[in-house]
This record gives sequence, C-alpha cells and structure tokens, in this order.
Amino acid sequence: MERLVKFELLGQEFPLYTDATEEDVEEILALVKSQLVVNNSQSTHVLPPNKLAILSSLNMASMYVKLKKEYDQYKLRVEEYSARLMQKIEDTL
Repeated sequence: MERLVKFELLGQEFPLYTDATEEDVEEILALVKSQLVVNNSQSTHVLPPNKLAILSSLNMASMYVKLKKEYDQYKLRVEEYSARLMQKIEDTL
C-alpha cells in the first residue's frame, strides 16, 4: 500500500509516495546519501547541491546500467545452460 515518506537530503525535506517497505526505503536513502558523500569528497571544490545531486544520480544510473547488463548476460548463460541440459535429458530418454 502506498504511503507518504518524508526524508531530508542536502538540507531540504522531500515528500515521496511509495509502496516500498520501510527497510527498502532506508536502504535506498542510505545509498543516495553515500553517493552524495562520495561525490562531494571526490570533488576538488564544494559543489552546489543541485550539481552534486545530478552527479550522484548519474553515478547511480551508471551502476544500474552495469548491473542490468551483467544480469542480462547471466540470464542468457542460464538459458543456454538450461537448453543444453534439457537436450541431454531428452537424448538420454
């Protein structure tokens, strides 16, 4: 069931409607906050909050794309393995 969650990032409070569990929301916010800290610490100067947020979003999107590609490759390998296994079973019968 969707509910309103309020959280603070970069000194601002944000409302968000979500059906994610409380644990998932906490994990998501922890990831976002850690990315903000990492990106801010890697910068040679203090970035404005909007640029820091964009940079963090791009980094997380990059991680997502990489994981999606890895998942797609894994799924393809499993499907190929399953097909070979099914063929061996059919050949045996």
